[in-house]
Amino acid sequence: MLVVTGASGKLGGLVLEALLRLVPAEQIGVSVREPEKLSHLAARGVRVRKGDYNDADSLRSAWDGAARLLLVSSNAAASGGNALAQHETAIAVAKELGVKRLLYTSQVSSNSQSHFPPGRDHAATEAMLAHSGLAWTALRHGFYADSAISMHARGLESRCLTGPEDGKVAWTTHQDLAEVDALFLSGHETHEGPTPPLVGSEALDMGDLARLTGEIVGQTIKRSLISESTMVENARRHGLPDSVINVMAGYYRAAREGEFAMIDPTLERLLGREPERIKDLLARKFG
Repeated sequence: MLVVTGASGKLGGLVLEALLRLVPAEQIGVSVREPEKLSHLAARGVRVRKGDYNDADSLRSAWDGAARLLLVSSNAAASGGNALAQHETAIAVAKELGVKRLLYTSQVSSNSQSHFPPGRDHAATEAMLAHSGLAWTALRHGFYADSAISMHARGLESRCLTGPEDGKVAWTTHQDLAEVDALFLSGHETHEGPTPPLVGSEALDMGDLARLTGEIVGQTIKRSLISESTMVENARRHGLPDSVINVMAGYYRAAREGEFAMIDPTLERLLGREPERIKDLLARKFG
């Protein structure tokens, strides 16, 4: 049994669809907090069970018989929760059940000294895996290209990208990453420990995003620099919680330090084609 967690989310859902192209539905299980939302998958032959990272018993049921497990990283920290405690529970249950290989969706910023808070959490989770006794793979994803659009949606719409100084990011699409994750989960590809960076083929900063979008819409999009403190003040004025603001500030610091800028051929090799470029995503949204 190949088990996908978070299958109701964007990445998990795409991994599931890619997996269904590789193996029979009867070999696939999904673990989600609200299984009733995925009844259409059960109708296709996929095993659908309730699994909550905060409830070890639910994970034991959802992951029963799993040979390989894709642990999609928790986003609990964004709402003030404890993602590391959830990951610790998940890893312990996977070991208890005798999972043959645990695959974890990490990120290229994974480093205990990262300026990006999720990067430090990814590094801590990878350390847990390294000491777990499990066979494991950390899928070091590039920064999601959709995040570039969602983070800067207001600025792109208003034709002025406002933010602190940033740096280059090798933006990577959910679809490309999901296809590669499915290859690893199905056993078509195997890697011990952290993978090389699974990233797009170009690195762009906010100025590049402004230029590309301007070319698509036929208008000039400005890039306006503000201080980090001004960004924090603006975010608090709009009611954003400190947990979200810390991630925002950390993103800009990490980008300036080049934590997201690395280019690597691994994703293209595994896909057998060039990764999708962010310009194509921008064209679909703004073209």
